Amino acid sequence: QVQLVESGGGLVQTGGSLRLSCAASGSTDSFDVMGWYRQAPGKERELVAASRTWGSRYYTDSVKGRFTIFRDGAKNTLVLQMNSLKPEDTAMYYCAAGPGPIQTPRPQVWGQGTQVTVSS
Repeated sequence: QVQLVESGGGLVQTGGSLRLSCAASGSTDSFDVMGWYRQAPGKERELVAASRTWGSRYYTDSVKGRFTIFRDGAKNTLVLQMNSLKPEDTAMYYCAAGPGPIQTPRPQVWGQGTQVTVSS
């Protein structure tokens, strides 16, 4: 059973940066897509960024040019580098893994979440 554990959230000012990490225990080879979702209070959960095993990536429009998703294979870790953060990025961020397609994956495993708060 694969488990995902997120870390790296916190409080940052507008324009600042954070790096989220998702450490996977066990092999993630059976999952085509790993991604980061977020959910703000009163809003639906949304897919922020996703990565396929062989390298293709997806970003929701609101984070393009600011966020970068990549996998650290040696550490079996999924990373989300977030730059130029805005107050509207404030949310609980979740790591997830499952089959594709990359724009609408079907997560089968979820992490517990890490809070990101951007102050204005």
